[in-house]
Amino acid sequence: MTDAVQTPSNGDFTKRVFSGVQPTGALTLGNYLGALKRFVDMQNEDYETIYCIVDLHAITVWQDPKTLRDQVREIAASYLASGLDPAKSIIFNQAAVEEHAQLAWVFNCVARMGWMQRMTQFKDKAGKNAQNASVGLFTYPALMAADILLYHATHVPVGDDQKQHLELTRDIATKFNHDFGQDFFPITEPVIGGPAARVMSLRDGSKKMSKSDPSDLSRINMADDADTIAQKIRKAKTDPEALPSEEAGLEGRAEARNLVAIYAALADESVEKVLTEVGGKQFSEFKPMLVERAVEKLSPISAEMRRLLDDKSEIDRVLEGGAERARAIAAPILKRTYEIVGLK
Repeated sequence: MTDAVQTPSNGDFTKRVFSGVQPTGALTLGNYLGALKRFVDMQNEDYETIYCIVDLHAITVWQDPKTLRDQVREIAASYLASGLDPAKSIIFNQAAVEEHAQLAWVFNCVARMGWMQRMTQFKDKAGKNAQNASVGLFTYPALMAADILLYHATHVPVGDDQKQHLELTRDIATKFNHDFGQDFFPITEPVIGGPAARVMSLRDGSKKMSKSDPSDLSRINMADDADTIAQKIRKAKTDPEALPSEEAGLEGRAEARNLVAIYAALADESVEKVLTEVGGKQFSEFKPMLVERAVEKLSPISAEMRRLLDDKSEIDRVLEGGAERARAIAAPILKRTYEIVGLK
């Protein structure tokens, strides 16, 4: 995206992970398998882990204030119920650490208009009404860069839809370092993949499972109880053919591939291994297996979410404590950024 310049090595930076989820609706099985499960795994590896609820990003489109506050707590409950441990990870909401917005302004002055105009997510979200979209929606990637670089994060787990934004983060870090002759910001590495990095709709295997889909049958929500999970899987779209014994046999069978991939991710197995076990079975035999596995994994999460949301004081304590710990890392980095730029 930018002219080639020398980039600094990440060898001198602490191995630190940053990622976040927008509080714009209940999380789904896709969010759990594609993000939260990976968050939990990474907190148990050789990283410092920081996980945010990105409420400043949410207001790039209008949000009802009460609903936004409730959804921040619901996402926090999803984090905790999925296994994120406040003793191992920093968990907080973005707006509680004002340095995010302050560094975003500096990065608005580093990023170029041409870079922003190439961001496909803005084009997709704004559609034909780009002139009526908020400026915040247009500059969203600069705030995302600030979220990451405010903590000198070296690694970010991202889905396919966010890879372009992380490339922009790397460009901003590179340009800042070059412009000011400093090796100050790391060139963050993406962490992409996993057994179910992209979970598809239960009603249309060509579309990503989405919390905004008008059909609730298209997704499994993390808050769904066992009966609801079972009903949705039983009604999931399939085809009349038996399951193959090898992955090549899923070619052109989007719904079959999706259900097998979900089962594999829930079982912590590869698709190939699952197919050696279920090859030749009809969906009438496979769906009950998937129901059992999904209920076993997800019912404890939804029960814990309900417990947490019944007494929000525990969630609030976690968020407040996380914000204090996040600020302890962020404030010195912002202060040094201001000094480098000449603002202090």
